[in-house]
Amino acid sequence: MAMQVVNGAQLMCSQGMAPSALVVLPVNRVLSSNQPAANIMDNKPMVNILPFGACRSLANPTVASATAAAQGVLTPMPCVPVTPAPWTPGSATVLLANMPALNNDCKLMCTWGGQISVVVPGQVTELIP
Repeated sequence: MAMQVVNGAQLMCSQGMAPSALVVLPVNRVLSSNQPAANIMDNKPMVNILPFGACRSLANPTVASATAAAQGVLTPMPCVPVTPAPWTPGSATVLLANMPALNNDCKLMCTWGGQISVVVPGQVTELIP
């Protein structure tokens, strides 16, 4: 069984250079280990998903232009996540605010080619299927 993800969970992007924290607003009105629990719709950039330091994906236009200006030397630029789709797959049996709950096996894709995953779920006492 997977761990339920809550506010303060540590995230990592495959194209980012630093970890980030998940911000879960208390709109779902469900707490787990005294923190707001997340669902798959907690995917809003700069609200729920904060920057991962610098981005090294050439699909990111700022990285591509900086790399071109540096004559092909990869030049990471500040990360600005773009995550239009929800987390996948979500919990098959647990719903929060009528959406599947977020567990530590879920992944979130960034438009710039990064895959965001949960490194630390923010709590260690609540398991969800």
